[in-house]
Amino acid sequence: MKRRDFLKIATLGGIVTAVTPYVPYGSFLSQGAGATVAEKERVILPDGTTANIDRFPVNSKQIIVYPRTGDPVKDAEPFKRFQLIRLPSPEGDAEDASAFRAYSMICVHLWCLWDYKPERTQMECPCHGSIYRAIDGLAIDGPASAQTPPNNALARLDLEVDENGDIWVLPPDWSVDGNGIVGYGRKVS
Repeated sequence: MKRRDFLKIATLGGIVTAVTPYVPYGSFLSQGAGATVAEKERVILPDGTTANIDRFPVNSKQIIVYPRTGDPVKDAEPFKRFQLIRLPSPEGDAEDASAFRAYSMICVHLWCLWDYKPERTQMECPCHGSIYRAIDGLAIDGPASAQTPPNNALARLDLEVDENGDIWVLPPDWSVDGNGIVGYGRKVS
């Protein structure tokens, strides 16, 4: 390899390395979610049943997919996974959407998949120990809590409960000021 070619490649590598920390990866990785017209969608649980407030115990969780495509391969994408959580008492005792939260399972620190721990009423990332509050999805411990807003709160879905008790996802606003950007975060007021 000629010295000139080596220097061109090294310079290009240096530019990519310098710019990489400033690229909001989540904003373009979540474009699959935002590229289609967002619609109100009934929450379907992994067993194929409809999520219903009467069959969802207080302080419990279920993994849901949003937006669903019907294609099992596309629906298995981690950036489409959310955990639907019925909060612990007293918040979880309500018989409306305020008893529930749905957060992206992608940790805003380094994109591992976190899990809700009912016994501790918090979400925990097994990779680096980030811990999130169930009430608002804000990181309260670990490396994600040291990140600046909006990179310290999980993207979320807005929910609605109909007259039959079925839970629905409302069309999200995939921006940091709205529902957040999966893998990047959202502002919490």
